[in-house]
Amino acid sequence: MRALIQRVTQAKVTVDGRVVAAIGPGLVILLGVGHGDEENQARWLAEKIAALRIFEDEAGKMNRSVLDVNGEAIVVSQFTLFADAQKGRRPSFTDAAPPEIAAPLVDRFAELLRAQGVSTQTGVFGAKMVVEIHNDGPVTLWLER
Repeated sequence: MRALIQRVTQAKVTVDGRVVAAIGPGLVILLGVGHGDEENQARWLAEKIAALRIFEDEAGKMNRSVLDVNGEAIVVSQFTLFADAQKGRRPSFTDAAPPEIAAPLVDRFAELLRAQGVSTQTGVFGAKMVVEIHNDGPVTLWLER
């Protein structure tokens, strides 16, 4: 499971012209599920991300978590995080889990993040989404489990 995490001042997800998720300060988590991923990877990532100290304290140091700053999160499924572009010019996505495996794990990850106390919204699995991200810092991190 792979997560690309961006600290944001605000973000929203739109599908077919309709806003399906919108937050103020917090995190946008682009989440990819690969073959063999299971709930234990989702649990580890949810716990790690909820406690990750990537928000600034009053001294300007990254010492606060999304929980510490009462931030929110949007989780967006992103199979393209498993792209392999080593050969040719068209990426291969064979390392991404099929939708029947990935969709429930993305949902479970969002549930586990909520269970950590993070107010969490989601995009729409499989939909063509427009994700508007106001990256703060910019701070962007890659986690893989």
